[in-house]
Amino acid sequence: MGVESEALLAHLKSGSTTVCRAWAVTRKDGVEYGFTDHDEDLSFAGITFRARTGMSARALQQTTGLSVDNTEALGMLSDAAVREADILAGRFDGAEVRAWLVNWQDTDARIVQFRGTFGEITRGAGAFQAELRGLTEVLNQPQGRVYQKTCSAVLGDGRCRFNLDTPGYFAEAALVEAEEARVLRFSGIDGFPARWFERGRLRVVSGASAPLVGIIKNDRKKDGLREIELWEALGTDPAAGDLVRLEAGCDKRPSVCKVKFNNFENFRGFPHIPGEDWLMSYPSRTDVNDGGSLA
Repeated sequence: MGVESEALLAHLKSGSTTVCRAWAVTRKDGVEYGFTDHDEDLSFAGITFRARTGMSARALQQTTGLSVDNTEALGMLSDAAVREADILAGRFDGAEVRAWLVNWQDTDARIVQFRGTFGEITRGAGAFQAELRGLTEVLNQPQGRVYQKTCSAVLGDGRCRFNLDTPGYFAEAALVEAEEARVLRFSGIDGFPARWFERGRLRVVSGASAPLVGIIKNDRKKDGLREIELWEALGTDPAAGDLVRLEAGCDKRPSVCKVKFNNFENFRGFPHIPGEDWLMSYPSRTDVNDGGSLA
């Protein structure tokens, strides 16, 4: 136990306490927020914790063992604290959260009560509600490989190893127009066959919607423009002139990996794994049973 924790425990044993809660939220882009339920601002650990931001937390559930600690954070949406546009843009997704119980008269007396990340965020009526997930949440993720015919890697990741900056496999262009943040149209994207970017990624590089990412459903040439339709609308509407990057798509089949990307040596699937028909087959007097292929 550290000196800070011992000081807070000694304060709690005194019978007359002056404690409050403080939260630090660090987004993945490095932007940091500090909140407190005290009526005045606090400062410690290099962070200023703002009062009167409407941020509060519900009861924290903690257990021994490997169960996930969880709680919720409630707050008001405002330009001074958490903006609705930032939530829609996904800037708070997976943000790191730290929560302290602190003596507001002596901020050196404090203890960390929770550490984890933002989970599901919902909003409405001028407020937001965020699920907070403890550090053991990562233990709930599947481990190991899945044996399947298609590739299990993500195009361009450390297992696929394909360089998406290779000329001919990406394009950057200014947005001409967008419909409901789901259908985006571009000009000047030439030299790519139709459907080249299907199943690929669209990344907004500049503008208020950066750095949102969408998965491409359809890629067509229409009325002299390149029309890109996403599976799901972006969180915010990109504006005409925003720079957007399109990356080639992969449907995980071995033939596409070999022909389109010339990357079959890094294919992470099992194209020759027996199917259900083969597993359920049985010898028959009318068939040739010489140990050869059943195909």
